This record gives sequence, structure tokens and C-alpha cells, in this order.
Amino acid sequence: MTVALMWEARAAEGRGPELLAWARGRRPAGRPLRHEVFAAPDDRVLVITWWPGGYAAEVPELPEPPGELVRRAVHRWRFESLGPVVAPEGSGAGEVG
Repeated sequence: MTVALMWEARAAEGRGPELLAWARGRRPAGRPLRHEVFAAPDDRVLVITWWPGGYAAEVPELPEPPGELVRRAVHRWRFESLGPVVAPEGSGAGEVG
């Protein structure tokens, strides 16, 4: 089983690059299976970490960034992997055309 933690923040006006640098400079305690940082319009930053274990596993979370960097409180979600999706043959799923 794998659990993914999602951490999303929106930067205060004009602070997008600083929030992104702050998030990129943080490493979760422990050793996640995978750790990625994403950016989106409106100065939003998303960090996803994947950990061994199920939904209720105790895994480290990223902290709150300094208040002056964010427009609102950080949003956090937790998801448990249900495994890869295998498309039926001939369905066209997964094909690039």
C-alpha cells in the first residue's frame, strides 16, 4: 500500500517565487518513496509525497510556510493508492495519437 500526501498553498501577492523556493527547500522528515514540487497559475505551489503504508499511516507532513508568504492557510489532502489502472485492450486509453 502507498499513501500520497498533497500540500497546496497560494502565495501572497507578489510572493510566488519566494513560496516556491521555500517549498523546494523543504524535505520531509524520513524518506518518502517519491517527492515532487509543482507550480500553477495564480502563484500556487503543490507538493506531493508518496509513502509506504495505508491511509492511516503515520508519516511526516510539511510544515506551514511563514505567514507573510501565503494568501491563505495551506490545504492538505491524503490519498491511499488503489493501484495502477489497466485499460482494456483496444480501449485507446494510454495511447498517444
